[in-house]
Amino acid sequence: MGDNTLDKTTIGTPHTGMIATWQHLPLYGRIVIGVIFGVVAGLMLGSQAAVLAMPGKLVLRLLGALAPPLILAAIVHTFMTTRLGGPLAARLGWLLLLNTLVAITVGLTVANVIQPGQGAGLTPSSLSTETTQRTNPLGVFLENVPKSLLGPLGDDGKVIGVIFVAVAFGVALRHERHRPIGTVEHVVELFLDSLIKILHWIIALVPLAVFGIVASIVGTEGFVQFQALGIFVLSVLLALVIQAVYYLVRIRFGSWVRPGQLIRGGRDALVMAFSTASSTATMPVTYVALKDRVGVREQSARMGALVGANFNNDGTALYEAMAALFIAQMIGMDLSVYQQVMVVLTSVIASVGAAGIPEAGLVTMTMVFTAVGLPVPYIPVLLTVDWFLDRCRTAINVMWDMNVSCLLDGKQKG
Repeated sequence: MGDNTLDKTTIGTPHTGMIATWQHLPLYGRIVIGVIFGVVAGLMLGSQAAVLAMPGKLVLRLLGALAPPLILAAIVHTFMTTRLGGPLAARLGWLLLLNTLVAITVGLTVANVIQPGQGAGLTPSSLSTETTQRTNPLGVFLENVPKSLLGPLGDDGKVIGVIFVAVAFGVALRHERHRPIGTVEHVVELFLDSLIKILHWIIALVPLAVFGIVASIVGTEGFVQFQALGIFVLSVLLALVIQAVYYLVRIRFGSWVRPGQLIRGGRDALVMAFSTASSTATMPVTYVALKDRVGVREQSARMGALVGANFNNDGTALYEAMAALFIAQMIGMDLSVYQQVMVVLTSVIASVGAAGIPEAGLVTMTMVFTAVGLPVPYIPVLLTVDWFLDRCRTAINVMWDMNVSCLLDGKQKG
């Protein structure tokens, strides 16, 4: 009610209306607009557009600081609140690990064979912060933004970083100050909810980051990188199709359900996953489709669609593995076998419990890049196509839920 009164009495009603319209656009729509304006700004400003990369660096720095505690809280909350047990739990865990490893292996194999980023011509220094920190006041400000959430409380001694963390949590907790805390679960939920609220603020700045990074690359490097993005999109789609075929083959030989029957019965869930880009929002639809249309047992449907979905992020893990190799290829950086193994391990760990995090791929990707020493500021380059690929990999996540339910149901119809 207070917001409506403010809208009617504030002089800047049109401005408020424009902001409201912008905020009501879906994130992918705002990102596309950011890409368009970034290209225009890059063409107009040329090499001077390099300075516009600074907002992107700030957003990625904030995401990098938020990602580890957010993943920590999500995993703790998932294990605390998910009902595990019974004879199917151990098999569910095995299927989770196996499918995720297969997905990442498929992604790495396709990226290594096709090499979509080869010859893109990006230089590692084009988005580096080192050259601007001494001469640019914005660079000095960026350096005071904490690289990790608890960093300012440790040995780095940066008071500005402490203020960042204090203000963020102070604002996030304002509306939670009267929430009753009775159990450890309540504490974890409060911490997770606060982090997700802060994450929403950062995500709101992502279109600005995309605008700045695109403008900087177009102005200084040209369009070669974006031609490579087209090959990258096709490579990711190929890898996702291979993963989907793997799921259907497993169902054909490990379950009484036939692949065609599963696709017909679960098409509503797959369409909803693609349209919403949220496996969490699709969970009820997946559960009903498996139980009522495909015909698997209720316990199998529940374990795959409701319990398994909290741990599964196969499509995202596959995408992040390919994204890491793609950016490495673009900047001419060779990832060793050890570094690719680190990509696998980080993707597996980060994917657990990430299903309920908004824009989980963006959050966990910062961890994957950091683990292998890739420059995080290149992530906005991927965001120009991520809004589409996010929908595709979410559909694969939901197909994983269906795959697991069918395999848990066994070869004999109940």
